[in-house]
Amino acid sequence: MQPDNKFPQTLHEAIQFFAREDNAFDFMVNLRWAYGVECPRCESKEVSFISSRKVWECKHCKTKKQFSAKVGTIFEDSPVGLDKWFCAIWLLVNAKNGISSYELHRSLGVTQKTAWFMLQRIRVAMRTGSFKKMSGHVEADETFIGAKARNLSPGRRAARGGDASFRKTAVLGLLERNTVESSSRVHLKVVESVRRFDLDPEVRERVEKGSNVYTDKLRSYEKLADNYVHQVIDHAECYAKGLVHTNGLENFWSLLKRAIRGTYVNVEPFHLFRYLDEQAFRFNERKDNDAGRFIKAAVGIIGKGLRYAELTGKGAKEGETVLPPPSMPWETA
Repeated sequence: MQPDNKFPQTLHEAIQFFAREDNAFDFMVNLRWAYGVECPRCESKEVSFISSRKVWECKHCKTKKQFSAKVGTIFEDSPVGLDKWFCAIWLLVNAKNGISSYELHRSLGVTQKTAWFMLQRIRVAMRTGSFKKMSGHVEADETFIGAKARNLSPGRRAARGGDASFRKTAVLGLLERNTVESSSRVHLKVVESVRRFDLDPEVRERVEKGSNVYTDKLRSYEKLADNYVHQVIDHAECYAKGLVHTNGLENFWSLLKRAIRGTYVNVEPFHLFRYLDEQAFRFNERKDNDAGRFIKAAVGIIGKGLRYAELTGKGAKEGETVLPPPSMPWETA
């Protein structure tokens, strides 16, 4: 779906456009069912529209199940109107350093808890899927995200086992440099550690054989030379030798940490992968305009959902790193 000339191009225009209930509803319907409304349960197009409640009733289902445009999307079971949802998406995908739940709750007139839940659902939509492997010139690097032990309160430090066992959350980053066809793009993943058995398989899975892979001197990458043109930059000596550097990822890490420290202040480990998806989406779509980024994120709302019980990480211990479920059918592109 591509924005036309009448589609809003700025935040001010978007607020005015989606404030009209019919515009928001028509946009949602066209986004979901470009070739005609169909039942999300049986995929039948024999449906009748109930205009007074803006729902459809399936004639094919035995129980004549009714459904709305929100069913089967991140909006499902949400009492928040589509006008506020679309404005929230516009704000998040176009804010370079992100937007906090407190700022969103003041802007939309919802509670802070509702705003936080909305942002987490939108991050699910921003988690794009791609089976295309990286190739050409690829940088691989890792970073650690989390609060410093000395900055924690005594109670939280004790809950995490004290200074000795305290550790931040490890994140692996892969960056495919600019090509003639496209600009550079990143792939991020939360990993258990920066040891070889965590980093090496991930690089092999995401990067085509024969590609040029540039890393620092971490020994976890040593075995990559069997399938890749692996070149190493020793940061104790310098930061670049021609094409051999990881400066692209270093720049991205600065953007990511600026958003986390400046806007979100702190992110619990079991929520971190969603914030990585958010920042990766904005980086990969940085050449597009505001309307284009909004459309791409809005398309991602379909077929995805997030329940509050899952979101709150029930069962996760204080400071525990919880990885995204391996059965997820999408990944950060």
